[in-house]
Amino acid sequence: MKRQASRRTVLTTAGAAAVAAAVRPAAAQSTDIRGTVTFEGGAVIPKGHLEIYLEDSAIQGDARRRAARTRIESDGGSKAMAFSLSPPASSTSSPTLQIVARLERADGWLIARGSAQLKAGSPVHVTLNAVMY
Repeated sequence: MKRQASRRTVLTTAGAAAVAAAVRPAAAQSTDIRGTVTFEGGAVIPKGHLEIYLEDSAIQGDARRRAARTRIESDGGSKAMAFSLSPPASSTSSPTLQIVARLERADGWLIARGSAQLKAGSPVHVTLNAVMY
């Protein structure tokens, strides 16, 4: 003979499932830094290599100062480009941490540069400013 589940058992099981469903999305949230890069005046981003990285101005020495970088190719037809960085665990707590974007031509000449202060939990917007030689 089958035993019927009591109301308490059903409610307990449903409550546990609801808690598990609520906790799973929070645990799966990414710590990636997401943002966009635009060119000054809303112009099209010129063709070139866009290098985006984290920089901590409080750290001396280039090797440790720059962390978590990504490189995106600009085809010269977009007004905005999205990016995502996975920061090292130790760098996210620094108040002097900023996102730097550098746009270089294929021959290595710097075309534009921009930076923005990193604020935990919010998307970053970097505006590239043309470099004058």
